[in-house]
Amino acid sequence: MADSRTSADGGMETSYGFREVADGEKQGLVNEVFHKVAKRYDVMNDVMSMGLHRAWKDAMIAALNPRKDATYKVLDVAGGTGDIAFRIVEASNRLAHATVLDINGSMLGVGAERAEKKKLSDNLTFVEANAEELPFEPNSFDAYTIAFGIRNVPHIDVALKEAYRVLKRGGRLLVLEFSEVDLPLLDRVYDAWSFNAIPRFGKAITGEAEPYQYLVESIRKFPNQQDFATMIGEAGFSRVSFTNYTGGIAALHSGWKL
Repeated sequence: MADSRTSADGGMETSYGFREVADGEKQGLVNEVFHKVAKRYDVMNDVMSMGLHRAWKDAMIAALNPRKDATYKVLDVAGGTGDIAFRIVEASNRLAHATVLDINGSMLGVGAERAEKKKLSDNLTFVEANAEELPFEPNSFDAYTIAFGIRNVPHIDVALKEAYRVLKRGGRLLVLEFSEVDLPLLDRVYDAWSFNAIPRFGKAITGEAEPYQYLVESIRKFPNQQDFATMIGEAGFSRVSFTNYTGGIAALHSGWKL
C-alpha cells in the first residue's frame, strides 16, 4: 500500500481516498463525510484505531505539556468534537483557553454540546472556518494542535503555513495522524483490518460504509512520516521531529516556530 502514498511534493489536494478528483472538489466531498459521521465520530475513531486513539491523544497532550496559565492559548484545528481541546484544558488545571476550529458545523455542534456537559465552555471558543484560511491575527497562539485532521485538508502545505503564521514566536505545532506502519507483520494485519472490517463496522454503526472507506483510503494516500516531516520544515518550522505510536499506525509530528 505504501506505493500509493503522496509525497512531500503534494497530491492530497486531488486525492479523495484512492479516487482522483478535480482541485477544489475534495473539500465538499470531505465535508459530506463528516456531516454523516459527526454524531458517531468518537465511536468511529475507536473502530479505526482499535481503541488506541485515546492513548495516542493522551501521549500528544503529555508531549504538549500545556502551561497552567490563564494566558496560554491553543488553537485546535479540525477538532470539532472537542476531544483534544478538552484534554488540553484539563491538563492546564482548567486555566488555558482553547479555540476549536473546524470547517464542519455538525462536528462543532457536537463539541459545543459536550463542552456544556463537561462545564468547560468558559475555556473554549468554537469557530467554523477553513484550516487554509485561518481568521486570526499573526502570532496569536502558543500552540497549534491537529489530530487525525490534516490528511482531510486539501492543500496541506497551505494549512501548515497558516499554522506557522498564527503561532507566536516560540510556539509549537503538534500533528497526530495515521501514518505508515513500519512492522511487516503488523502492516498486513492492519491492512486486513482496515479494508475488510472498518467499512463493515462503519455501516453497522452509522448505516453507511462509504465514509469509512474514504477514511481508510485517505490514510494510505497521506505522505509517510519522513515526507510529512519535510513538509513541516518547508512551512518554516524548526526542530521538526516525529514519534511513531504502535509501530507507525499513528505518528506525532512536532515543529517549533523559532
